Amino acid sequence: MNLTISGHHLEVTPALRNYVTTKLDRITRHFDQVVDVKVLLTVEKQKEKEKRQRAECNIHVKGSDLFAESSHFDLYAAVDELVDKMDRQVVRHKDRIQDHYDASKREMLA
Repeated sequence: MNLTISGHHLEVTPALRNYVTTKLDRITRHFDQVVDVKVLLTVEKQKEKEKRQRAECNIHVKGSDLFAESSHFDLYAAVDELVDKMDRQVVRHKDRIQDHYDASKREMLA
């Protein structure tokens, strides 16, 4: 799995990088066919203070690309919310692949 963490208008500290990688381990535990992960952490200066911190994630898995974004006043909370969204998408993608496989297997046996 290739992991790219970049920051826009902020410096990605080692603590922040470590936090993001430990949170993204949950996604790889649920689905091991993750090819590429790109995380963009942003501080938007023009927006209101409540949702200034933004986290975006693009995940390339076998057969699809998944995207999610989250905004919050705290960057760590934004990362938590982002990982929750991505985890739901990855699990749903995995279920779709498995359901499709099971349906074709049933047709062959019938």
